[in-house]
Amino acid sequence: MEPYITLSFLNDFIFCPRSIYFHQLYGGLNYELYKQKPQIAGAAAHKPIADKSYSTRKNVLQDVEVFSEKYNICGKVDVFDCEAGKLTERKREIKTIYDGYVFQVYAQCHALREMGYTVNEIVIHDLTHNKNYPIPLPENDAQMQSKFEKLIQEINCFKIDGAAFEPNRSKCERCIYSQLCDVSPC
Repeated sequence: MEPYITLSFLNDFIFCPRSIYFHQLYGGLNYELYKQKPQIAGAAAHKPIADKSYSTRKNVLQDVEVFSEKYNICGKVDVFDCEAGKLTERKREIKTIYDGYVFQVYAQCHALREMGYTVNEIVIHDLTHNKNYPIPLPENDAQMQSKFEKLIQEINCFKIDGAAFEPNRSKCERCIYSQLCDVSPC
């Protein structure tokens, strides 16, 4: 069996493919040893979801595990309203809707559908500004769906020691793993 791709790897891979390797090295270590303020604040923002205290409605799935056999991706959905078919990904603060955010909800959408749910709507919710950003369904944005599928292929073919990797100074400066990375210019 091939190892599966976790939802968080989609955004992480776009940021820096090597960051996934370093994240795995830390494994079960206390996150306070390596995470910085933005990551800690993001985890705190997801606490009501992880505690399943966001909603008491029975038709609202919270922090539920999903898996897509087609894309070999697994992870957790923040909030899915089964009755409305509304998938919501919560982010602490959104300055830009990055492709990685869209790819994460696409993976969730595909997984939910494979599991028999009907997804009619996707939103990414900014907790800080209490604002929803609607995301077109994968079938309504062929270009993004194609980019999503291309990313999956790139992840499956990536080799950490491959010659094709080029560090990006601006990303390396913000990377919590830059001190561990042997190719970081920082």
